[in-house]
Amino acid sequence: MKFLGYTNFAFVVFLVSFHSPLACSQSESEDHEFNYDEETGRGPSRWGTLKPEWRTCSDGRKQSPIDIGTVQVNSELGELQRNYSSARAILRNRTEDVAVVWSGDAGNITINGTTYRVVNCHWHSPSEHTINGTRFPLEIHIVHRSPQNKTAVVGILYSYGVPDFFIHRILLPIFRLGMGDQNLGYINPESIGFPDSSYYRYNGSLTTPPCSENVIWTVFRQ
Repeated sequence: MKFLGYTNFAFVVFLVSFHSPLACSQSESEDHEFNYDEETGRGPSRWGTLKPEWRTCSDGRKQSPIDIGTVQVNSELGELQRNYSSARAILRNRTEDVAVVWSGDAGNITINGTTYRVVNCHWHSPSEHTINGTRFPLEIHIVHRSPQNKTAVVGILYSYGVPDFFIHRILLPIFRLGMGDQNLGYINPESIGFPDSSYYRYNGSLTTPPCSENVIWTVFRQ
């Protein structure tokens, strides 16, 4: 579990307001294919009904996120194999979230002999995953894809503590997103700061439409 400094509390506040129904007008909500506001009829409980190709959001059998304490997961794993490098990145408002998107090859992780290249990272506040019913202030998802277009996501849960270097670096650009994509220069995914703690792994899904399954999840805990 990572620690989020009180100096970065503004980042959490931004994300909460970003997902809040009050953060956008009714017309804006209607333009979006899906959102997190149940009152619009396009919230999470309705995602599976909005498009035929999104039915998995309602009917899937291995949907994420999960309460990790309620399923059998393998927590006795070796160190996550990471081979990251610096590459150009931008900060982008993708409507449903705010993401750091790498435009070059920023490296990869290896799971069970398969290499997955890092694509982007984005945040959810509060956390989507819970551990034994406990929800955390913030969760980062680091998305990777293999040459066969398989997906592996690393999730890291944040708790309040010392300031987080990675979040501090993008805090100013995030408040300039109204002017479009923000150039972040070269970013090494390793600078996200991976906990030394053990982690859980399970087979789940994307947490937003189309909610595709067979996603390998690696979730760090305290």
